[in-house]
Amino acid sequence: MYPLLRSNSSFDAVIVADGSFPTHEMPLSILQAARTIICCDAAAAQVLAAGLRPTAVVGDGDSLADELKEALAARWHQIDEQEYNDLTKAMRHARSLGCRRVAILGATGKREDHTVGNIFLLPFYLDALGMEPTMLTDYGYFVPACGNATFATEPAQTVSLFNLSCSTLATTGLEWAAYPFTQLWQGTLNRATAQCVSVEANGNYLVYRSY
Repeated sequence: MYPLLRSNSSFDAVIVADGSFPTHEMPLSILQAARTIICCDAAAAQVLAAGLRPTAVVGDGDSLADELKEALAARWHQIDEQEYNDLTKAMRHARSLGCRRVAILGATGKREDHTVGNIFLLPFYLDALGMEPTMLTDYGYFVPACGNATFATEPAQTVSLFNLSCSTLATTGLEWAAYPFTQLWQGTLNRATAQCVSVEANGNYLVYRSY
C-alpha cells in the first residue's frame, strides 16, 4: 500500500532541487522535520534562507556561489560528470548514506524542460537505484510504481496515472477505469471514488495524487 502523504510522513532524507522553493504547508512541514537534507547546488541558498542547514550539498557547482562553497566546504560534494543531472547526483548521495525513502522538493517550476525531466526520472530511481522517491509540489505528489499496487486515497481526490511501459493496465477505485494508455495525457485528471485505488499492471507507471 502506498499511503497518503501527511505532514508528519517520515522519510530517510529530503532532497531539495533548485526549482521553485515550496510554499505549501505539506512540503514545508516535511522539510522542517527532515533528519537529512541534501541540496542540489544553489538550492542550498534557499534552504539556508529558510533557517535550515543542509546535511550535504551535491552538484557540479555551476550555480553555487563561491562564498557558499567556502561556507559549506565540509558539506560540499562536487561531482563534475554531466551524464546525470544534479538531482540524480543527490539521489545517489542519499543512497550512499543508506537512505531509501526520499522526499524530493523544488524539482518543478522555473524551466519546464527541467520539470518534465525530473518527473520522469522517478522510475529510474525506483528501478536502477532501488529507491522509493516521492516528489512533492505545491499541489500534490508523484510516486513511481511497477506492477500491481494499491494507493491510499480520499474520495474525490484528484489522481492521475501516467503509463510508461504497461501493456496491461486496469484499475479499481477510480471514476474512470484505466486501460493501457498509449499517450501520457490519457490518464490525467481522474478522481478517486473510495479509500484506495488498486492498479493491476505489468510495467512501470507514475501516480500523482493531489493534497
